[in-house]
Amino acid sequence: MSKQIRIGKTDLYVNPIGLGTNAIGGHNLFPNLSEDTGRVVLRTALEEGINFWDTAFIYGPERSEELIGEILKDTGKRENVVLATKGAHKFIDGKVVLDNSPDFLKSAVESSLKRLQTDYIDLFYIHFPDEDTPKDEAVGALKELRDAGKIKAIGVSNFSFEQLIEANKDGYVDVLQSEYNLFKREAEQDLLPYTAENNISFIPYFPLASGLLGGKYNKDSTFEDGRAKSHLFQGQAFVSNLQKVEEVRAIANRKNADVADVVLAWYLTRHSIDVLIPGAKKPEQVTRNLKALEVELTMDEIAEISAIFA
Repeated sequence: MSKQIRIGKTDLYVNPIGLGTNAIGGHNLFPNLSEDTGRVVLRTALEEGINFWDTAFIYGPERSEELIGEILKDTGKRENVVLATKGAHKFIDGKVVLDNSPDFLKSAVESSLKRLQTDYIDLFYIHFPDEDTPKDEAVGALKELRDAGKIKAIGVSNFSFEQLIEANKDGYVDVLQSEYNLFKREAEQDLLPYTAENNISFIPYFPLASGLLGGKYNKDSTFEDGRAKSHLFQGQAFVSNLQKVEEVRAIANRKNADVADVVLAWYLTRHSIDVLIPGAKKPEQVTRNLKALEVELTMDEIAEISAIFA
């Protein structure tokens, strides 16, 4: 088991490399997912000491939470895992609607507890902001749940800078989850300085930019999923992005590591980034992700990587 680090100001201690589980039962997000493979991924994470798992109601929907609950019950390892889940989505006449109202969030937590087969959630996030609920009121509802022992820490996800400030009016926000990677660094302008100043842990999602920062693609790679529509994967931008990845590969080669290891290690040098949640569709990816903890970057290398993606 690697060293355990504290998530911000919470009482949660975890391996800095966690597990994003949108590919565990996330049938609405990925085609042809095998639930049996998903179960093996979770069991591998347990064996490898990856003890911070990130899921959400909308992964499936519901199915990711159900599979996690099943594995933790079967293995008796609930106490070994720090569970994060998210809520805000509901279905009305088949359409997805966002709701941050205190009543809805309280019912969302109760529903997640049932699916996860547990009596507490370590970290619960408001997954997306709605348009109507004052964000400090939404977080106030989570504070009540925290006081009641239903959740241990309060998170918000996909909030704008203004929404984060409103949400944290009373200082209750523990974690912000937001998109951040070497290609998408807008969070450095306001979100990351704010989280560092307020002892809020910043957990980046899409840390490997849908695999582009994993170093596996070349100019002949083709994509049929959401990547096909992403500007990162199109035309001259794609060629230029691959060139940047090759510059990181030179650093990785010197360290006898993979590109992804170096990229993940770089994030862990950022202020207020305590833990990462790379996803895994296969058990071997779970084990691979841990290699990032073996990479030690010098100050010069940290600066060099930053400059490549300036």
